[in-house]
Amino acid sequence: MSERLVKCIKLGREAPGMDRPPFKGELGQRLYDNVSKEAWRQWLEHSKMLINEYRLDMTHPAHQKTWFAECEKYFFGEGSEVPKEFKPVGEGGEDQK
Repeated sequence: MSERLVKCIKLGREAPGMDRPPFKGELGQRLYDNVSKEAWRQWLEHSKMLINEYRLDMTHPAHQKTWFAECEKYFFGEGSEVPKEFKPVGEGGEDQK
């Protein structure tokens, strides 16, 4: 059985697709149809930063709504922005040891 390829909307090229939609609903299906595994992994890393910086509690419906909105913007809109106060490690963020 060959790996499913998608024309990845984020990477701008064909790449291996996800094995299944990441969640139920229209957005989950759009992601499955248009996003590669690699781009999805990139989103998960970006979303960790959003969850931490915005202190999102993913058990709270309003916070889930924010996460889904950022996901849609990241892939299908103008892109999910990094919070203004965010400083990557080594650039004034977490101390390096």
